[in-house]
Amino acid sequence: MPRILLLGGTSEASQMARVLANSGADAVFSYAGRTTAPVSQPLPTRIGGFGGVTGLAAYLRAENITHVIDATHPFAAQMSANAVAACGMTNVALCALERPAWRAGPDDTWLSVPNTETAVQALPDSPVRVFLAIGKQTLSAFSHKSQHFYLLRLVDAPDTPLPLPRAQAVIARGPFTEAEDLALLRTHAITHIVAKNAGGTGARAKLDAARVLGLPVILIDRPAVPPRAVRHSVEAVMNWLAHGAEAGTTTERGV
Repeated sequence: MPRILLLGGTSEASQMARVLANSGADAVFSYAGRTTAPVSQPLPTRIGGFGGVTGLAAYLRAENITHVIDATHPFAAQMSANAVAACGMTNVALCALERPAWRAGPDDTWLSVPNTETAVQALPDSPVRVFLAIGKQTLSAFSHKSQHFYLLRLVDAPDTPLPLPRAQAVIARGPFTEAEDLALLRTHAITHIVAKNAGGTGARAKLDAARVLGLPVILIDRPAVPPRAVRHSVEAVMNWLAHGAEAGTTTERGV
């Protein structure tokens, strides 16, 4: 019987966990441990890192894992790269449950940039009010344009001072609605949005709200991940598990 490691942290991972639990699958859910109160899952759960590629490979062997489902955030590139390498070392089948990237519509004003540094450069020099929807890992890069006001939305309250002199944090856990994000942007008189192209529906509301208000969005492209099998829905991953989920197929992409 397959034994599955589900690398989680997204709403899609929680959906995947429910389907696996309902199907009676032998599966373990893994959180990276970046939030203090992660969402409870219907599967046995572990929290914390593995110790790089060698640590993850050792875990796969010790726990007799036969299949890995990578449902981590699209910007968790290091974890995804580690999963590709570790599964290759241990001959474990791997599939990513990956959100399709967001695409601009005719009424959107988006500027796509390759990384955080270019997002900083793309902001104007004169002071503006920015909704900085990128989490807390790379905030310090924006200290180079400290003249701006930055609104942050975080799952957990920061435990150290923010690295930005003019910043305010709102503590909230998504998904969010367009009406909620319209109210947020209006309340804080936001003029610009910086976000990661995470895809999915749970965090899209800010982009829909930006369209309504005619606000420019600076959207950071996803980091590169080594080739691997990819599916874009829970149903497609379940089909992968049932049909042809073989080790060594990590170069397959698509639906």
